Amino acid sequence: MIDITRGDGPLVLGLPHTGTDIPADCLGRLNDRGRAMADTDWHIHRLYNGLAADVTTVRTPIHRYVIDVNRDPSGASLYPGQNTTGLCPLTDFDGLAIYLDGQEPDAEETERRRIAYHAPYHAALGAELERVKAQHGFALLYDCHSIRSHIPFLFDGTLPDFNIGTNQGVTCASDIATQVMKICENAGGYTAILNGRFKGGWTTRHYGRPAEGLHAIQMELAQSTYMIERAPWSYVDDIAERTRAHLKTILQTLSDWRPQ
Repeated sequence: MIDITRGDGPLVLGLPHTGTDIPADCLGRLNDRGRAMADTDWHIHRLYNGLAADVTTVRTPIHRYVIDVNRDPSGASLYPGQNTTGLCPLTDFDGLAIYLDGQEPDAEETERRRIAYHAPYHAALGAELERVKAQHGFALLYDCHSIRSHIPFLFDGTLPDFNIGTNQGVTCASDIATQVMKICENAGGYTAILNGRFKGGWTTRHYGRPAEGLHAIQMELAQSTYMIERAPWSYVDDIAERTRAHLKTILQTLSDWRPQ
């Protein structure tokens, strides 16, 4: 169920939100908004494909509306006091219901989905990080995300192009974030922020333990940097290629990074 590509380098890419598979028992409970899957991290696996050699990738094909593998499995909010979506989302990013009335998952159904889809993804990702760490003495997780640049329910105004998250510097060595931020700041025509609205999801926070040789950083891209932000969510080659050039520099820099 989990798509894994193994590389020999220290860099691991997490791809938690590119999947579009919704099992029939869940699909039949969704309304038209849910079936539209507007909050997919569209084309992210395509955007990052081939940018660095010897990287490991871990991807789930399951859509985030089934269960969000980048949320705390306990159901605790990543951003207390702010609008967000949960472990089994009941609304989309615009705050509108995605289920038919009375068809929302209850606690029992949420736990079933956690066991079926959330746990296997993290078992696979954790195993790959440990494999890489055993080989190199450390592992570096880069969690790949994207989101529409205008979502008033979640944030005011226009989202920066590159949104780097390290949970306020907790999840990785400081020079990792510094180097990534420098690349983004030097990318002409793009905007960037470190630990702004998006500080890293549960994946980044859970695995980022620098003292144990596990470093994690999240990149939340504004989807306007590579695609059309409305249905049918088209990938735009010329815009994407400009962004890919900067992402390639980021991934190659991270692949070459070593602990001091």
